[in-house]
Amino acid sequence: MRRPRLLIVGCGDIGLRVARLLRGRYTLLALTTSAARSAELRSLGIVPLVGDLDAPATLARLAGLADAVLHLAPPAAVGTTDRRTAHLLQALARSGRTRCLVYASTSGIYGDARGERFDETRAPRPATDRARRRADAERRVRWFGQAFGVRVAILRIPGIYASDRPGGHPRERLARGSPVLEPQDDVFTNHIHADDLARACVAALHRALPLRAVHVCDDSEMKMGDYFDLAAELCGLPRPRRISRAEAQRALSPMQLSFMSESRRLDNRRMKRELRLALRYPTVREGLKA
Repeated sequence: MRRPRLLIVGCGDIGLRVARLLRGRYTLLALTTSAARSAELRSLGIVPLVGDLDAPATLARLAGLADAVLHLAPPAAVGTTDRRTAHLLQALARSGRTRCLVYASTSGIYGDARGERFDETRAPRPATDRARRRADAERRVRWFGQAFGVRVAILRIPGIYASDRPGGHPRERLARGSPVLEPQDDVFTNHIHADDLARACVAALHRALPLRAVHVCDDSEMKMGDYFDLAAELCGLPRPRRISRAEAQRALSPMQLSFMSESRRLDNRRMKRELRLALRYPTVREGLKA
């Protein structure tokens, strides 16, 4: 029988991990802005499609191509709306072939929860333009699912790490000597290993319920400073310096401060129950050791 077609939009590190898991089960297609990357994708068994989410005219060929879409591409870097997702959905809407769309969102849409533990029923309260763009994308894919009868799933993803992921291991930040907050000022963070995230994407393609948001995170409940202390211990590096929030506001960039200003603990029971995902790396201790 003909294999179903999967279009990966934003085929970076996670997209390639997904492709390795699904090779032989799907005909794999990937949207890329770089013609130079086509040879690399073909060598991995992926059919490259050159197009740009910022240029809608280049996306016309996507209509009718794929049975399922994995949307991993980030929004543009400015504004409060995600025009890239809008352009993608406009192209897909020209044909009724696509029956499933999985969108990779972020846990940042919740804003600061003051360390509370919560599930996916919590209302989004994005506090940055970066998070507002993601919340806008979620609204757009939900509308697309309702309007065209597409099974849409939204994965709300926290910090991604892996030793073989570019920039994905805390040892690089430790080596730079970047400070962390003192315990009384510190925030809870959430994590997922890149391999477990790829497996969650595959599970969502097959098992996610329609119009459902799912937290894709591990079982760790750690503050940011404790995470970097653990990484330092496992890597044989000095623990990072602790500073007050007032010091951080003077010493760190606005981007770094934004990650240190939101504290939350994500409940991942829906991921385990509905996606039936058994984590390969249940906590960051196992993942960092790997």
